[in-house]
Amino acid sequence: MFIPTIKATQALKIQSTLGEGPLWDPEKNAFWWIDIVEKKLHLFDPASQDNRTWQLDQMPGTVVTRQLGGLVLALENGFARFDPTTEETKFLGDPESDLPENRFNDGKCDPQGRFWAGTMRTENHMEQFTGSLYSLEENGEIIERLGPQIGVSNGIVWSSDSRYMYFIDSPTRQISRFDYDPFTGEIKNRQNVFEAPEGFGFPDGMAIDSDDHLWVAFWGGSCVAKIDPSDGSISERVIVPVTAPTACAFGGPNMNQLLITTASFGLDQEAKANQPMAGDLFMAEVSATGVIPARYAG
Repeated sequence: MFIPTIKATQALKIQSTLGEGPLWDPEKNAFWWIDIVEKKLHLFDPASQDNRTWQLDQMPGTVVTRQLGGLVLALENGFARFDPTTEETKFLGDPESDLPENRFNDGKCDPQGRFWAGTMRTENHMEQFTGSLYSLEENGEIIERLGPQIGVSNGIVWSSDSRYMYFIDSPTRQISRFDYDPFTGEIKNRQNVFEAPEGFGFPDGMAIDSDDHLWVAFWGGSCVAKIDPSDGSISERVIVPVTAPTACAFGGPNMNQLLITTASFGLDQEAKANQPMAGDLFMAEVSATGVIPARYAG
């Protein structure tokens, strides 16, 4: 079957080690994103090509904006507020203080303003599944929503009617759909709506468009694929000239610019020579329209 393709272009030469977590901030007309391994938070303005950087004390797993201003991070060892102006960090809680082998990874805010983020083992996460999925509630309570049986907690999005939550556990190569209760945050009735074909790579970060199609970065697959969760079909691919696209996010004035983060992590010298743009940011203009990301309500 013919699948239409778009070629992503280099948006920023930066060669990050493990670029992740892109998030459009309409107030700044820029994308927040992180380099997990290098413990860096970035703000990239696609219009000016300016990229500001903050050095953090811990590995960040993901970043979201906050309704009251500033950011909230899922850091290596728990949730924390971060003020980019003062660079002040305020820790909010660590639900896994008894699991030093785990760290937080990907996450996003649901439409009601809860901040969801999951954990994974720092080592051996493709074989040992000890991660969980949590929500940071508006009142600061941290609730375990799923686990502890997750390998690598990754892409998470919600349907436009808030009926469903989609979630990726990368080593399983599957995208799961849960029935979602927007009032309580309860998830149930897990069903797999997609499984990556052999040789397609591992599903990683994920965005959702206004038509409820999923846009999924495939680590090892050199692409972002547009997936219809109703039947698991792939209708479009954005080709990225590196092995490891990690995540994507819609942004820009018309919410049709897809920013893609990538990684150089795990590449030897020969592989890096063959992929000189590994770790850079890429952009593609697509026919779909994204949705403005929700902010943390607490």
